Parts: sequence; structure tokens; C-alpha cells
Amino acid sequence: MTATPPDPPPETTPGLEPGGGVNPGDTPPDSGQTSGLSHAQPMPSRRAPIIVLTVLAVLVVLVLGAVVVSIMGIVEVF
Repeated sequence: MTATPPDPPPETTPGLEPGGGVNPGDTPPDSGQTSGLSHAQPMPSRRAPIIVLTVLAVLVVLVLGAVVVSIMGIVEVF
């Protein structure tokens, strides 16, 4: 089963000229629309990005600390 098209059939629509145009001053027939208001979108959680950024920051600090300690010769890391 197929859905009916949202536009009215041109052969039964009054006021259309041949080829589907309308007379000057006429309003074209109304058709279905896909745009408009929808339900409010939920706000995404901010928890996951904050956790990821925190973990990355901790890893960067640990790696930089290991590099500095290795360069200073205190502990042989690499």
C-alpha cells in the first residue's frame, strides 16, 4: 500500500492552467509541508564531555611529568 501524495491532483484542481500554473492573482493549492515546529529537543548531558576532558587533562599532566622527570634524570622512565 502506498501513501497518497500530499499535493492535490492537477486534473481535479480548479484554477490551474495547462502545465500546472495558476492564473495571475490566484492562490496555488495548498500542499503538505514537512517543516514547522516539533517537540522540544532534550538537552544533552554535560557529564560525559567533562569526564572525557578531565581524563585527558590528567593523562597529559602525567605524561608531561614523566618526560620532565626523565629529562632531569631523577627516574629512568623511558
